[in-house]
Amino acid sequence: MLVKAGRIAEDAFTPVADGDELPDAPVIVSLKRFLAEHDSILARRQPLGVRLESGESPQELQPYLSELAVVVLHIPAFRDGRAFSAARLLRTRLGYGKEIRLTGHFLLDQIAFYTRVGVDAFDVAPNISVADIQTALHEISDVYQPSVDGRVTIRDLRTRRTTVPPS
Repeated sequence: MLVKAGRIAEDAFTPVADGDELPDAPVIVSLKRFLAEHDSILARRQPLGVRLESGESPQELQPYLSELAVVVLHIPAFRDGRAFSAARLLRTRLGYGKEIRLTGHFLLDQIAFYTRVGVDAFDVAPNISVADIQTALHEISDVYQPSVDGRVTIRDLRTRRTTVPPS
């Protein structure tokens, strides 16, 4: 089930395994396949997504990011935090402004943190409810560190409070 902005969304993309024929539709392919076949895949003129495994660098996509509709970050185990870095790198250093989707093994407790670094879509298990997602998205009320989401930090709030002249 695909969730965007806390709501169930239609997924127009079909994940395609390496070696399988590409349908005439939006697809998501592995980084390995994309790098090997990028000219023919891009010539299809269909929306395209690339899946990165946690050991693969988003910097390999830099020359092609303007051509991609979605970058999928796959997490093999919830303990693997490399997707946090990959999402932030895509948003900040590489300037990717389209969809970053998370798939694989992540916890509801991590969703708010992933949105902070730029993930905006989650492929969640069907047993997860929209209410669970909504709760997870609003789990963090105040933040200490600045991040991609641009939220005001606690330090900034304190600074504002101390610089406001008394009435």
